[in-house]
Amino acid sequence: MTPWPRTLLWRSVLLIAALLAVAHLAWLQIFRASEMEPRALQAAQQVASVVNLTRAALVTAEPGRRFALLDELAQREGIQVYAGDPQEAVPELPERPFLRIMQARLQQDLGPQTRFALERNGVAGVWVSFRIDEEEFWVSLPRSRIERDSSLRWIGWGALVLALAMIGAFVIVVRINRPLRELQRAAAELGRGATPSPVAESGPEEIRSLARTFNQMAADIRRQDEERALLLAGVSHDLRTPLARIRIALEMLDERGASNLKAGVAQDIGDIDAAIGQFLDFARAPDAEAVTGQSDLNALAQSVVERYTRSGKAVHFTPAPLPPLPLRTRAMQRVIANLIDNALRHGGDSVEVVTGSGNGNDGGAFLEVLDRGPGIPASEVPRMLQPFTRMDDARSTSGTGLGLAIVDRIMRLHGGRILLLSRDGGGLRARIELPAQAE
Repeated sequence: MTPWPRTLLWRSVLLIAALLAVAHLAWLQIFRASEMEPRALQAAQQVASVVNLTRAALVTAEPGRRFALLDELAQREGIQVYAGDPQEAVPELPERPFLRIMQARLQQDLGPQTRFALERNGVAGVWVSFRIDEEEFWVSLPRSRIERDSSLRWIGWGALVLALAMIGAFVIVVRINRPLRELQRAAAELGRGATPSPVAESGPEEIRSLARTFNQMAADIRRQDEERALLLAGVSHDLRTPLARIRIALEMLDERGASNLKAGVAQDIGDIDAAIGQFLDFARAPDAEAVTGQSDLNALAQSVVERYTRSGKAVHFTPAPLPPLPLRTRAMQRVIANLIDNALRHGGDSVEVVTGSGNGNDGGAFLEVLDRGPGIPASEVPRMLQPFTRMDDARSTSGTGLGLAIVDRIMRLHGGRILLLSRDGGGLRARIELPAQAE
């Protein structure tokens, strides 16, 4: 069974072609039915004329020249005359309206005793009887005089019309589908968190209206993102100003007797500042940074890991040869840092970062951050990728719950994905996969 095409283009082409084929066949049947009777009457008139002329020639010809006349008719016109027997039986005509109309007209023109057959004594042809006095004769004509073999011609013309119709339908549907493909592209970009370029408002009125509505929706979403980013930027500025003053005040505190209080307040300030940074990262337009070329994922990961090792964190990096990838470098560094922060916060003091090539995305690359923490149950993975979500039992409740959501957002922008898998021996294996080509 042939599968039904999945694309709108080929479905529309096949439906239009089927409609035209049915219409062509219906027109052919109507044409055959409407022209059958005139053609049958015309053929009967021609046969009657031949019979009358032959009968008149035989009646008026000299007896000695009748055989020469019959021979000439047979040689030149394919008309043969035979003596008949009124008692002989001839096969009945097939049940075809065309032949019945001819028979009725021949009997009307030549007389009711006229017999009409397509076969006599095993010889095929157009056989029509006539009488001279009391004797019966038969005139035999080639069947091509009343039949025409036009089936192949009609099939050829029908195939040509169908082929032209399919080409025309293909061109028309391609033109109609072009703005739909643009809408599909823009919707995919919008779904990845990017801001698509405006879709051309062209084509039929319905398509133009759809494109206009989509452009308005994309502009509204973009404006809301900008307003949200502006709001959070203002809030962060207002919060960081007093935090800076608190830091200065802490530096001015006397070290004697206040070291524990000072360390605790400094830690709280660091946590607040980190939370504000994550709020800004999540609110920032994800496509603000463009892909400028091919980047080295190993180099980006190495630069991030070195920041942690310089501060005394046990983060180990094991690189593997990787192909150059189309990356947003600052966004990808943010992804790696968020995964490492998440592993250090919830998975103990030792974190491993590894890279490798080849995955399900056309031979791209992957990066994994491994820890020995309690891990995340598989049933909770989709929920953990949502903003402001934290595990209450298996993972601690510290942090803003935005780290993995930011990673998921940036990965979708790159056409990749994040996987939260269980690590052999216990722990979490946070894996990001990147395609070889930018989407």
